[in-house]
Amino acid sequence: MASLSSTAHTIPPVLRFRATDSKSLSDSFSKVVAPAKSRVIACCVRSENLVKLGAGVILSRGPVVKRSLQKRVVIRSATIEEIEAEKSAIEKDVKTKMEKTIETLRTSFNAIRTGRANVAMLDKIEVEYYGSPVSLKSIAQISTPDGTSLLLQPYDKSSLKAIEKAILSSDLGMTPNNDGDVIRLSLPPLTSERRKELTKVVAKQSEEGKVALRNIRRDALKSYDKLEKEKKLSEDNLKDMSSDLQKLVDTYMKKIEELCKQKEKVSPAT
Repeated sequence: MASLSSTAHTIPPVLRFRATDSKSLSDSFSKVVAPAKSRVIACCVRSENLVKLGAGVILSRGPVVKRSLQKRVVIRSATIEEIEAEKSAIEKDVKTKMEKTIETLRTSFNAIRTGRANVAMLDKIEVEYYGSPVSLKSIAQISTPDGTSLLLQPYDKSSLKAIEKAILSSDLGMTPNNDGDVIRLSLPPLTSERRKELTKVVAKQSEEGKVALRNIRRDALKSYDKLEKEKKLSEDNLKDMSSDLQKLVDTYMKKIEELCKQKEKVSPAT
């Protein structure tokens, strides 16, 4: 069905009509619009079969009337529970990575030689064993007979020379004593020059740890930004979560500073 109305005293006459389907639209055009030599400037077809009409409907003796089909998109805001779940997942990942950073730094500090023997000093030593680099601890038993020496007893005596070579090429500053059964390492007393070097090493490794924490924060912020772009977080949510993240980073920054101070106290004093 189609309804028709006109605007009086308008030259040329303006006809307005509305059709509920394409057939009524075509009939109205051929019976009313075409004989009156009027021009169709707009039309609206109300039909459930608009999809079948395509991008436009061509009417006899008339122009191409285009119909824009718009898809309605409904954006749903995330619930408080969903926001907390996203936040919790990101924070858990951040904490895990930061804990690993602290542990790596602690291991590095332990490997720095002070005035007292410590088996952790050999943590970073790798030995070329049957063509593959392996940890010294995995192929030898290490002990401290006294406060100034280390004793290395390999499980396989054929690895003695490889262990000796690895120690000589390291930055430990110790000369191994190989008697054919075990290797002994004697710690020379720390000179003031050596202590200054160790202090610099500690400071450098501390800064590397802080850089690692900043990189973890950067990645977390990217995750937050992504959630905001996906409309899962509001701007206020983003600010709150970023603030909480910074507090967490500050906590781990303090842990690094504490480890650094502890190591600096041990090195000069022993």
